[in-house]
Amino acid sequence: MLRVGLTGGIASGKSTVDRMLVERGAHLVDTDKLARKVVEPGSPALAEIAQAFGPEMITPDGNLDRSRMRKKAFGDDQARAKLNGIVHPRINELVTIELERLAEYDPQGVVIVDVPLLFETGADKRYDCTILVYVPHQVQLQRLMARDHCGPQAAQAALDAQMPLENKKKKADFLVDNSGSLDETLRQVECLWRDLLDKARSTQPRS
Repeated sequence: MLRVGLTGGIASGKSTVDRMLVERGAHLVDTDKLARKVVEPGSPALAEIAQAFGPEMITPDGNLDRSRMRKKAFGDDQARAKLNGIVHPRINELVTIELERLAEYDPQGVVIVDVPLLFETGADKRYDCTILVYVPHQVQLQRLMARDHCGPQAAQAALDAQMPLENKKKKADFLVDNSGSLDETLRQVECLWRDLLDKARSTQPRS
């Protein structure tokens, strides 16, 4: 099984490329969904967050106050590192379990693991190859402002919390430019999928 780490910047359109790859036969492990799972009400991670950052990070119904936590993490490098130290190991455990399940289910398949902080955390070393979904900075900024209904300063602060896309482009094995139309992105994904299938076949043990 070919294990592929996929990443991009905020509002670069990773989910669009994920969907296109799944439609072509890839398996998807979405770490954003796993991140929500590890901080469900009553979870050990949520208790640690409340202890580390204060009970105000938990809503009255027992959920993580994501908006408040996001503001705290984006504005403070130490807070962000502390939060990552709580949730990332638990997310990685769930990723490992899912990869093992998929390897048994489809040993010749391609699995895409969507990891927002793939390069920032060094997680790219765990995968056979990596994909970066990117858009120019100004496009990314405008999309983020529209998506989150925020001003340019708040949007730029969120972008500053991640590695610049230009740096990620130097690290990735495959690039998808998602700044154009859906058809333009789809054409790139179709070429990418053929490359991934070739790579998956080349990594299979010979009988």
